Amino acid sequence: MAATEAAVVSSSSLETDTALVPETAGTPAATAATSPATAAAAAVAAAARTGPDARVSKAALATKLLSLSGVFAVHKPKGPTSAELLNRLKEKLLAEAGMPSPEWTKRKKQTLKIGHGGTLDSAARGVLVVGIGRGTKMLTGMLSGSKRYIAIGELGKATDTLDSTGKVTEEKPYDKITQEDIEGILQKFTGNIMQVPPLYSALKKDGQRLSTLMKRGEVVEAKPARPVTVYSLSLQKFQPPFFTLDVECGGGFYIRSLVSDIGKELSSCANVLELTRTKQGPFTLEEHALPEDKWTIDDIAQSLEHCSSLLPAELALKKSKPEESNEQVLSCEYITLSETKGEDDVIKTY
Repeated sequence: MAATEAAVVSSSSLETDTALVPETAGTPAATAATSPATAAAAAVAAAARTGPDARVSKAALATKLLSLSGVFAVHKPKGPTSAELLNRLKEKLLAEAGMPSPEWTKRKKQTLKIGHGGTLDSAARGVLVVGIGRGTKMLTGMLSGSKRYIAIGELGKATDTLDSTGKVTEEKPYDKITQEDIEGILQKFTGNIMQVPPLYSALKKDGQRLSTLMKRGEVVEAKPARPVTVYSLSLQKFQPPFFTLDVECGGGFYIRSLVSDIGKELSSCANVLELTRTKQGPFTLEEHALPEDKWTIDDIAQSLEHCSSLLPAELALKKSKPEESNEQVLSCEYITLSETKGEDDVIKTY
């Protein structure tokens, strides 16, 4: 909180200095107004005036943050994991609210819960659905809902992770593959099908993620094929060796496995070059996903209000009870929930 107040004081100091210099530059009054001693005194005076107001403002923001409840969406960029992105979001909100602050430590604690429904690979970008407050209880419903992706695959190369971040394990010719060849096999991957999950995944063996075991160099057996659903699948572009797919699927489906299987079906191999989740449930990337510069308490409150009408009636939240805001403080707890045992889509709640 001290750092935040310092920023407020700095801003106020600049305004005060300007107000203290009505005379022409070079006059005694102007010189006195701009001297270091006078500027320092002005800064202290500004701090005295704005300090309590700043604390009241932070308390109001903390109260508003604690009252947030519902489901919204953020735009996840390439690079961070879904959990890392959620931590970044949480830290920005806590910092904006000036929480936790020393003067609140003796007061009643209330936990801020925030989580995501459905992991997005670190190399992928797009919609990440987030629940806050009692909205975290709604995330399980998001796991089984439909998701839409734009995937760019690369023919001729297979990797151990099934995407461009992995080590190349195989190379095969692709020069004779045509657009018609790809379009002709897509029907095999549409509807209710069986799919083998990637070895590099969040699925677990003996309580540990397969991806963690793989990175350690341990021998990991592939999980058996499991039923998944593809609602629609179309080829958007083909410029060898690259092909672009538009995929709408259900929960537990792996785009990496799909692209790899398409390569094998074409008597070649393939991996995912780029992956974007454009929709999850009713949330779309263009209309609903908040970019990082919109990760503020006010912007999220507006998004929650806007997005509440998108959710099915059975998932709608009841009205919140009045908050005992003056006696509450943020603490953070970590909980992990899974839709089903062994399911890769994980709800992270902080």
